[in-house]
Amino acid sequence: MTYSLVGFARPRPDRVEELRELLLSFVEPTRAEEGCLEYHFHTDTQNPDVFVFYEVWRSEADLDRHLALPHMREFWQRRMDYLETDLDIRFVTMQSPYPGQAA
Repeated sequence: MTYSLVGFARPRPDRVEELRELLLSFVEPTRAEEGCLEYHFHTDTQNPDVFVFYEVWRSEADLDRHLALPHMREFWQRRMDYLETDLDIRFVTMQSPYPGQAA
């Protein structure tokens, strides 16, 4: 079973572009990490200043390893410098089979 989450980030108005650039800089390195199956960064269509990320990890241990990386620890410690409200992170369970897996 995979380990998935959807997160929402609402940046401070004066930090929107700075946070967007920072989060975009995480995409390619994260996708290259062992255990990362999917990592996507979106903006909300109704409010483009709300950032949405969708992650699928092979296991909880893989996500924990990702969160322990220096740049992620630093972001987590400084996140409220960028955000109006704390991250809204929702862990989700996939109900459909993952591509290539039997139902």
